[in-house]
Amino acid sequence: MLPINLSASSINGTDVVNREGENLGNIKEVMIDTNNGKVSYVVLSFGGFLGMGDKYFAIPWEAFSIDSDDKEFVLEIPKEKLETAPGFDKDNWPTNADHDYLVDVYRHYGYAPYWEKVNI
Repeated sequence: MLPINLSASSINGTDVVNREGENLGNIKEVMIDTNNGKVSYVVLSFGGFLGMGDKYFAIPWEAFSIDSDDKEFVLEIPKEKLETAPGFDKDNWPTNADHDYLVDVYRHYGYAPYWEKVNI
């Protein structure tokens, strides 16, 4: 399969739905690990009303699929799992030094952290 490339600016603001088609929010950012060029996580804005009271969530890239017909991302995680996920305030993002937070995020969603995977 040929790679499909998307610009970060085209991803930001994209709607995110679950498998049932429920709107979960939208993508605020795609965070890149500059040490190896991999996507560290995607920031999803979820909850609130008209942007007020939104909470942000770091979600592993692997947890998403892309619906190119409807131009939206599909989060392959139940909404209930997202509701209990470790989130953060839009004015208080995790820092690069907060490695334990990212480990907790990946484990919460049932994914191995990308930096622990063996490349063959």
